[in-house]
Amino acid sequence: MTNNKYKNLGLSILFDGIGMLTYFFPGIGEFGDLAWAPVAGWLMTKMYKGNVGKAAGLFTLIEEAIPGTDVIPTFTIMWVYTYVFKKEKKEIIEV
Repeated sequence: MTNNKYKNLGLSILFDGIGMLTYFFPGIGEFGDLAWAPVAGWLMTKMYKGNVGKAAGLFTLIEEAIPGTDVIPTFTIMWVYTYVFKKEKKEIIEV
């Protein structure tokens, strides 16, 4: 579990970085966002299973498609939710 946890963190940072690359190409970058948005949404559903992953995938698709929102690190936010907040919630329930 721990190995997968840090693998997902690395992938999350990478995918958020890819989403921000379009800022390096003013004018044509937004077309890149339209191509990246469905890929990013699909990747999110593959990294995080269940309904939470599906919701995050839809949010990522929309966030990447809207101009100017690329700075939101949705993959990394999802990682924090999954491995920090959700984990704490499980520990509290188990006690």
